[in-house]
Amino acid sequence: MTQTIAPRVRTLVLLLLAAACALLAGAGPASAHAAVTGSDPGQGAVVDKAPARISLTFSEQVALSDDSLRVLDPEGKRVDTAKPANVSGTTYAVPLHSGLPDGTYTVAYQVVSADSHPVAGAYTFSIGAPSKTSVSVSGQSTDDGIVGWLYGFGRYVSYAGFIVMAGGAAFVLACWRRGSGVRPVQRYVVSGWVALTAATLALLLLRGSFTGSGKVADVFDLSLLGQVLQTKTGAALVSRLLLLAAAALFIAVLFGAYDKREDEEEKRDLTFGLAIGGVVVAAGLAASWAMSEHASVGLQAGIAMPVDVLHLLAVAAWLGGLGALLVALYRAPAETPVDAPAVRRFSRVAFGSVLALIATGTYQSWRQLGSWSAFTDTRYGQLLLAKIALVVVLVGVAWISRRWTGRLAETASVEVPQVREKERVGARADGADGTAGVREAAAAAPGDAPGEDSGDAPDEGEGDDKAAPDLDTDERPGPEPAGTEAAGTERAAQLARQQAAREAAQRKRARDADPNRFGLRRSVLTEAGIAVVLLAVTTVLTQTEPGRTEQEAKAATSSSASASTDTGASGALTLNMPFDTGGEDGKGIVTIDLDPARVGDNEMHVYVERPNGRAFDIPEVKVDFTLKAKDIGPLPVVPDHLATGHWSANGVQIPMAGDWQVDVTVRTSDIDEVTVSKNAQIG
Repeated sequence: MTQTIAPRVRTLVLLLLAAACALLAGAGPASAHAAVTGSDPGQGAVVDKAPARISLTFSEQVALSDDSLRVLDPEGKRVDTAKPANVSGTTYAVPLHSGLPDGTYTVAYQVVSADSHPVAGAYTFSIGAPSKTSVSVSGQSTDDGIVGWLYGFGRYVSYAGFIVMAGGAAFVLACWRRGSGVRPVQRYVVSGWVALTAATLALLLLRGSFTGSGKVADVFDLSLLGQVLQTKTGAALVSRLLLLAAAALFIAVLFGAYDKREDEEEKRDLTFGLAIGGVVVAAGLAASWAMSEHASVGLQAGIAMPVDVLHLLAVAAWLGGLGALLVALYRAPAETPVDAPAVRRFSRVAFGSVLALIATGTYQSWRQLGSWSAFTDTRYGQLLLAKIALVVVLVGVAWISRRWTGRLAETASVEVPQVREKERVGARADGADGTAGVREAAAAAPGDAPGEDSGDAPDEGEGDDKAAPDLDTDERPGPEPAGTEAAGTERAAQLARQQAAREAAQRKRARDADPNRFGLRRSVLTEAGIAVVLLAVTTVLTQTEPGRTEQEAKAATSSSASASTDTGASGALTLNMPFDTGGEDGKGIVTIDLDPARVGDNEMHVYVERPNGRAFDIPEVKVDFTLKAKDIGPLPVVPDHLATGHWSANGVQIPMAGDWQVDVTVRTSDIDEVTVSKNAQIG
């Protein structure tokens, strides 16, 4: 039965890996981490006059290319006239041809958010009246298709490779130093290094196509690769490759000079040096993710990046060490089995890692969600709940493993004195020169079997002369051929090796038959299976739009949809403009109500709300009206503060009807200020 355990383990692990990859692949295209919070004209809007430009406002800074913003007429021809540019804060615009005819136009955008994830989409607006259009707005996601799937899979492999490499090396140094000479453990750590290196190279090649055309043919485009190397993500990937070279040297020393070092004091010093160097390299590798993804942008980035590094190191120490323990329990040779003290040490390391994960995970959850409702109302929050549930189950199984470890330690404390006594008795039986075992093996002639005569008695039919030759006669046997003695020695050595192999197999069967060890192996295997699924969920989570951003985008979209540039029956005009000053608490939506929005006197009300719709005060808000077609303005208006988030001004003079540009300057602190703009037909 025990001989079939290892194949079953391999089969189960492969099935778990396949399930994890299916979860990753079935998650659909990764959501962007920057969201469109406003547009002018708005989605589905019908405007009377062709706008001079199209503008989009995002939840964070984005990177643009020449084709990031494209405007297509009903026939699918481009009508934008220049490269897109940043006009204010997180608002980007592209100018249009003048005198555009009536019809439905398509705005397609494809940018890269500040946390390195591509943002793509499209919407339509109409001039005069809606019309048929030949442009399809479906399938606009840049990370859809084979390149997007490969990039997502590469991210999963890179995370897994780092966890296996860093966690496996930490397990050897901190918990089981004898493991540095165990071949399966060496292969485990080296396989993590190979996986991380290969995945990093693949991500570097895929990056240009992933954030651009999405075509497989562009993967090996050197010009795209050159552009990637100039980005933050490209620099992070190159830094990771350089650190992997240092990691290769670390692994070579750990499984080479360190394993061969016999002097205890020298080995202790080398252990300390390897531990310091390993932590530095592992932290650098973890920072290559933190510096280019979620942690590098948004709220408290200076705190979030080191917290993210600590979080990833804790994951590697726990899950990577768990994998190394599983390998040691199932694949370590009988001569060097993983002992109870090593398992107890890993249990302490895992407990500390769990505490670190709870602390850093709580901070990250607050930073990325922002509210309790985001747990259930956003996809990010739902995935985070699934991750928390898996961690709770994993901790429960680890507690069971800890109980098995205690029982195994009790059994080992009883068996060790008995084993040592047997070894001393066996050593005395073998003799001082230690060759008794070889002599016993050499005594058995080829074909002899245990229990049969081995030359102690003559066979029937043989004479006494043959059984006992007379050495005094001249028919004494001559000297044996030179090869006979060598052949006998070789045969004896072969039999000794066979005997040693049989004894090792017997010891392994006796060890595997221990119910405490079997229970520990089974619980650790369960932990590893859950960890694989947990890693898949975490990878999908890193590619999903944060709940805070998703809720802000929903709030801005709903406000814009309700009244983007609508003029009701009373003639009142309402403009909703999202803003982001870049400082703390600097995001919100400013609403301008102008009544009756005609030439002459008008009453203006200004409302400032947070993305969740709650009113709040800011130090200053100013409004300017400009009619560029007639070179009028800007006409400044400074409203009076009436209540929380509410300002008002009476007698606002609009001298002439036309397409007015309304600029609103919002200041949220002494130094954080931004101006947002919208065009509206007044009069």
